[in-house]
Amino acid sequence: MNPPKILAVLLGLTAVAHAQRALVFQSDFGRKDGAVSAMHGVAFGVSPRLVIFDLSHENTPFDVWEAAYRLKQTAGYWPKGTVFVSVVDPGVGKNRKSVVVQTKSGHFFVGPDNGTFTLIAEDLGVAAVREIDPAKHRLAGSDKSYTFHGRDVFAFVGARLAADAVPFVEVGPELPTRVVALAYERARLESEMLVGTIPALDAQYGNVWTNLDEALFAKLAPKFGDRFQVSISRAGEVIYTGELPYVASFGEVALGTPLLYLNSLVNVSFALNRGDFAQTNKVGRGAEWGVRVKKINSGAPAVAK
Repeated sequence: MNPPKILAVLLGLTAVAHAQRALVFQSDFGRKDGAVSAMHGVAFGVSPRLVIFDLSHENTPFDVWEAAYRLKQTAGYWPKGTVFVSVVDPGVGKNRKSVVVQTKSGHFFVGPDNGTFTLIAEDLGVAAVREIDPAKHRLAGSDKSYTFHGRDVFAFVGARLAADAVPFVEVGPELPTRVVALAYERARLESEMLVGTIPALDAQYGNVWTNLDEALFAKLAPKFGDRFQVSISRAGEVIYTGELPYVASFGEVALGTPLLYLNSLVNVSFALNRGDFAQTNKVGRGAEWGVRVKKINSGAPAVAK
């Protein structure tokens, strides 16, 4: 082998040896100031070879549920070993624990144990949880700061994990393999009716996403063209009722017409063709929002309210 080829092989082996995990950030900080950039800077200071990505920094302020759902929406598409730093932390400085969660899928999640990890714990399983020891793992010189753990603790620890600068077992003491869980309506079948919640809205278009997955929906033996009675409530108060056709995509109904479809996560969802279902019907999202779906076998179409 000639010298140039030998050099290329050696460089390739070096690149593999120095390969690091992806580091993905989520917060409710927005982009109007330097908070996100500060977290990126901390990570880059740990290792300039890190590849840093952003999930979202436009989450609703203080909305832990939304943070939990965004992790569920994206984490499974990232490779094993990816480190997520999620900072929606209304209890910063209080007695909630700072943790790293290792899932059975081999992903790592860094942040406050305040319910943020509810859904990824259910989807990916919890293999181990460790509480971050701030005496050993905190950005140097940040000990007088009490309100920016995203920069001083979580970004620092997440970057060190992603860069293999610290092994997971040395992050801090081991905790029981469970996380703080938010209460919500679990998806289920009750007497030929699906019952669940609305964890998220399709923010750009106003489509309404439920936690009713394809396997559960299949129990109603759906076929394209079937019609379904849909009821949406908030804290028990019915906000919307209507009869929706089940279709594969939006263009199969007239403009402005409501429809039922399976979204990109293959969950039951509701939309208006080229309209905003959520805004039109004053529907929101979160643990207090409930949904019921039942197949209609006969009868004239009902009028949506």
